[in-house]
Amino acid sequence: MLIPCLACESRFVPDEYFRACSAYNRGLDLVLWTCPRCGNHDEVRVLPGELGFGYTRRGRFAVHDRVRVPGLRRHRGELRLDISLDKASWRVHTRVRQLA
Repeated sequence: MLIPCLACESRFVPDEYFRACSAYNRGLDLVLWTCPRCGNHDEVRVLPGELGFGYTRRGRFAVHDRVRVPGLRRHRGELRLDISLDKASWRVHTRVRQLA
């Protein structure tokens, strides 16, 4: 299974793809992802069996494109999102804002 970057069309094995996730926004339920090849930033919603790509608009995340990833699972934690596929798993933490 290879997961594409929608900008440059490079394809990644799941481990390389999910290691490129930098933060989880629990309020909008999305993950920030940066392509290791072209540097494109995407907002992605991890759903059971698929990834939903889209944009934040008016305080909501709208999924516009979907990529099927059979067996993909997710579990929302208090300050993280746990992603699993087959026997592998990845944890994407929420960025905690620092008080000024």
